Amino acid sequence: MDLTVAAANPAIEEPALAPWITVLLAAACGLIAANIYYAQPLAGLIAATLGMPPPAAGLVVTLTQLGYGAGLLLITPLGDLFENRRLVLVLIGLATLALLAAGLASHPAQFLVAALFIGLGSVAVQVLVPYASHMVPEAARGRMVGNIMSGLMLGIMLARPASSFITQMSSWHMVFFLSAGLMVLLALLLSRTLPQRVPPAKLSYGALLASMARLVLRTPVLRRRALYHAFLFAAFSLFWTTTPLLLAGPAFHLSQGGIALFALAGVAGSIAAPIAGRLADRGLSRPATGLAMLAVALAFLMTHIGQQGSTLALGLLVAAAILLDFGVAANMTIGQRAIFMHGAEFRARLNGLYMTTFFIGGAIGSAVGGWAYAQGGWNLASSIGFILPVLALLYYATER
Repeated sequence: MDLTVAAANPAIEEPALAPWITVLLAAACGLIAANIYYAQPLAGLIAATLGMPPPAAGLVVTLTQLGYGAGLLLITPLGDLFENRRLVLVLIGLATLALLAAGLASHPAQFLVAALFIGLGSVAVQVLVPYASHMVPEAARGRMVGNIMSGLMLGIMLARPASSFITQMSSWHMVFFLSAGLMVLLALLLSRTLPQRVPPAKLSYGALLASMARLVLRTPVLRRRALYHAFLFAAFSLFWTTTPLLLAGPAFHLSQGGIALFALAGVAGSIAAPIAGRLADRGLSRPATGLAMLAVALAFLMTHIGQQGSTLALGLLVAAAILLDFGVAANMTIGQRAIFMHGAEFRARLNGLYMTTFFIGGAIGSAVGGWAYAQGGWNLASSIGFILPVLALLYYATER
């Protein structure tokens, strides 16, 4: 069967993808997204090994986030301009070279430059998500996006425990070498199996970027859904930045391996993405959005039941991680499905704007979470985490 598809006419929906290609796309998104998060639990160790001062350890993660943020804004819109499969392969190649450079780094500057390009190349995942939505009819779009996003969320949540376990058995260098090997295998597989998609746009790159400002102004659903998820992703980032500090502290005394096992619990929340996609396809986006926001708020409240350090408190913290990830994954899927209903010819730009907005929210959540925990421990950090989904709910209440 010929898998080549040319999207010359955006008004014509593409035929549905074979189920195995959907699975491949979901796995690809998870593997690529994981590159952004491998270094999070290793930041202190990497900084110490490379001779970085402790206050600069945050740069290990921040540079990757900056690269990813720049790629969301400047590279993902190219999915509306260039053949999608080729663009994905180029970006995976860039990420592979950067991962190898990070693994070989012996000086802070080397690693930080590599980290920047790991983030830049990893935006391939945000070319694949709108690409997949082009390949299915409108009635199945929510289900497709949900399936892809479940793979992406699995990659995000498995990255932290995976890097911790690999480092415990070998070294942090091996984390980046193994990921580079996975990227090579993934690129070979995608190059042989994915359909081509040639977008209809004939804009220059400058005109493409300029059009994004007009899209923000003319697409109310983009502004609303992006801000909804910015609040929830800020809460998500705050939670996962501060809970390792809480678990390693005097209340729980968990080791790096114990924290990695805790992070695995959040993986269960990834099942929300396909469920949310199906609800959206049935016209239930609005109630599902409200429930997702309530789930994130409830997750923070749950962590205050039981005395810190007790078995009950630890069990509820695990349950809160699952519930929070469930709400965040569900809201992300519903949001992407909503914006992908508007204009096939500029779907990549819409996705780039959506992702950039809530990624900024996540970066703010991480920074505020670290500060809050240092100032007032888990009580202050979790209070801010609770306020964030409440603010989202208040904004959601204004939706007509």
